[in-house]
Formats: sequence, structure tokens, C-alpha cells
Amino acid sequence: MPFLTSLFFGFVPMFFFAYILYWTDRYEREPKILLVAVFFWGVAIAAGGAFIINTVLGMGVYIFTGSETASDLTTGSIIAPIVEEALKGLAVLIVFLVFRKEFDSILDGIVYAGIAALGFAATENTHYIYNLGYLESGWEGLWFLVFVRVILVGWQHPFYTAFTGIGLAITRLQRSGCIRYLAPLIGISIAMFTHAFHNTMASFLTGTSGLAIGTFMDWTGWFFMFLFILWAVASERKLLMIHLKEEVSLGLITATQYHTATSTWKQTSARFQAFFNGRYPATQRFYQICGELAHKKHQYHTLGNEKENVEIIKKYRAELKTLREKAEA
Repeated sequence: MPFLTSLFFGFVPMFFFAYILYWTDRYEREPKILLVAVFFWGVAIAAGGAFIINTVLGMGVYIFTGSETASDLTTGSIIAPIVEEALKGLAVLIVFLVFRKEFDSILDGIVYAGIAALGFAATENTHYIYNLGYLESGWEGLWFLVFVRVILVGWQHPFYTAFTGIGLAITRLQRSGCIRYLAPLIGISIAMFTHAFHNTMASFLTGTSGLAIGTFMDWTGWFFMFLFILWAVASERKLLMIHLKEEVSLGLITATQYHTATSTWKQTSARFQAFFNGRYPATQRFYQICGELAHKKHQYHTLGNEKENVEIIKKYRAELKTLREKAEA
């Protein structure tokens, strides 16, 4: 029972957090199969690989120094941030390289990175809650670790790894220039630095006051990332407003559908109504295509006919024409 409880509170809150990230991508949602894949990359490959590498390198430091304190500090402040951010970031890099056409914006980078990190956090949280919570202090320790790992630091891993996703997204949207090559390196460096900073502070800030200070610092970082995500969502809406005007003039979407496509709340209302009148599949696909088309047009204007953007735009326009009469406005 204690292990199942640890497993439940390790994974279920992270599923919920992952859904929140998925929900923020309102205008052009990513394929669920890719999001599930990066989540379970975090669960198994990133978390499993990090456990093995961190343990081996930590033992090496102990053998070299003969100090358990030095081993713990080096592992937490240097080894773990580098290893864990590299392994989590690898999932985002694979999406970036292999499924490039699905990697369209800053928000996409945050979503893929955050969900991969939440998979990692699910495994790590289960370990902490059971092994460092229940096995060391019984049920009281278990519930305390649930509170710490889910409520106090639940968003830490996606916060770190989001910088890797942002860096790759900036590269994706650049045609040339040094920033195209520097952005991913800067992104993962910030991810590793913020991770190392948190772990180092956690090593020195002990007791209730230390927990309070650490929580304040963590939540301050989350707050600014939240504001950045709001900016990214607003930027995507502006992109749709610019690039879908032409579709109205071409008669591919109506003026009402245009206003629905560029409004989170109107899209939600349209999907809700469509659910009850049998038009949900067409409505869901119609507004997804609106988002996809706007991004591809933006990429065409910015990057040229990269990856056959012109052909993709034609395909999306043909699909909009087919779905126009079936979609809820």
C-alpha cells in the first residue's frame, strides 16, 4: 500500500500538470502520440539513465575524496543538473530533428520540454516519496514528501527544461545568423544553471526557514515563466489573426470562424456545442488546421519554402474548404 500510494502521488499530479501544459497550447496543439512519447522518455530513459549515471559518478567522487559530504554536494550541484538536463533535453532534440514540422513555435518548445520533464519528475517523485519518505519516516514522512515534491517543487523540472525547449524553438524560427547556433547552447546552459542553483541552495538552506526561502525563490522563477508563457500564447493568437485574414478573403473560412479560430474561449465554446450536435470531429480538426496553416504561412514568410511549406499550405487550404460547412462556428 505505501508503494502504491507513492506511485499514485508520484505520477497522477504530473499527469495533471502535463494536461495543463497541453491545454496552454490552445491554437495549434501538438500530436498526442508525441507528447506521450516524450513523457515516457522522461519516465524511463531520462530518469533511469540519470539514476545510473549520477550513482556511478557520485561513487567516483566518493572514492576520490573519501568524503560523503563532498560526494553528495558534487552530485547534487554539478553532476545531476548536467546529466538530468542533458537526458531530458535529448527528448526535445529528437522531436526537433525528426518531427521538425511539428515544432512550430516557442510555445511548442516549452510544451515538449515541460512534458518530458514531468515524466522525469514522476519517476523521481515516486522514488523520493517512498524511499526517503515512507522507508525513513513512515506515513508521516510519506505525506511530508508528497507535500514537498508535488506542491512546493512540483513545477521545478519543467521550469528548468523549458529553457532547452525555448532555445531549440528560437533556432527553429531563425533562417541564419549566430543566434541560430547559439540559442540551443544558451538554452540548455540556463536549464543546467537554474537546476544547479536550486540543488545548491537546497543543500545549504535547511529547516523550516530554509524550506520557506527556497520555496519563495522557486515560485518566483515559476511566476516569471508563467508570464513568459502568457506572452507566447498571445503571440500565437496574433500570428493567427495576421495569417488567417487571407483565408477569409479567399472564402475558405467565414468571418465568424475567423473570430472563433483566434479566440481561446470561442474555440472552447464551439467545441462544446459541437460535442452535442455530432460535429465535434470536424470542428476539432477544422480549428487545429487553422492553427497549423497560420504557422506554416508564418514559416513560409520567414524561412521560405523550407520542408515544402507551399505544398503543406495548399493541403491545409484544401482541407479547410472540405471542413468549412461541417465545423461549428
